Amino acid sequence: MARSTFVHLVLGGYSLLVLCPILLVILNSFKTRRAIFDDPLALPAAASFSVAGYLKVLSNASVLGMFANSALVTGVSLALILLFGAMAAWGLTEYGFRGNRWLVLFFAFGIMVPIRLGSVSILQTMVALDLVNTLTALVLVYVAQGLPLAIMILSEFIQQVPGELKDAARCDGVGEFTIFFRIILPLIRPAVATVTVFTMVPIWNDLWFPLILAPSEGTQTITLGVQQFIGQFATDWNAVLAALSLAVLPILVLYALSSRQLIRGITAGAVK
Repeated sequence: MARSTFVHLVLGGYSLLVLCPILLVILNSFKTRRAIFDDPLALPAAASFSVAGYLKVLSNASVLGMFANSALVTGVSLALILLFGAMAAWGLTEYGFRGNRWLVLFFAFGIMVPIRLGSVSILQTMVALDLVNTLTALVLVYVAQGLPLAIMILSEFIQQVPGELKDAARCDGVGEFTIFFRIILPLIRPAVATVTVFTMVPIWNDLWFPLILAPSEGTQTITLGVQQFIGQFATDWNAVLAALSLAVLPILVLYALSSRQLIRGITAGAVK
């Protein structure tokens, strides 16, 4: 009992430590500029309440375009990562072929080496392909970045699918693609939710690759676009905090929708 209480206290303290910066950003986004600096830890009061930052952000057409760019890049990248990652995991776990282990090691190497180490080579490649200042460049980089982890996680779950289900389907004349899409994918939904959350957060929050690959006004993501409210001599903190608060919403919504599957996926992985 004492051990369980201690564990819950530690987890609760860690949760507060993680949530406090987010709560401070959201609370201060509803305050006037003066109130933000006078007492950043205070709750918005009648005299200090203000939505000027949100009005400025939502009335800015370029900011809405940045949200659209972030949503498009993240959505397309996630779809490709989940599709190719699941298919690669299925191929590596279901079919034995020469070089299978070396290919698994190659994907594992992609987890150990940060992709930012190859930023110069990636930029040179995008310049040669004439993809600089395009969302396609970001999608290609994020798919390459997310595939190794997705393959490793999905492979572990696909291995847990009973072989009898697949053998029974093959005996009934069901094709491999049908087995994959109609049997395997529905059974590994917790793993798909886990990969979705673990992959979406780095893509949505990334600043590095949008800065070097797509810095033009038409291709900026919201993480990069927030910088327009930060000047050399003056910073519109109301707009910055409002934009950051809005940028956090998709992550929170995704977690709320997939939290049950995410917990099941993490628990199953721990048991495995």
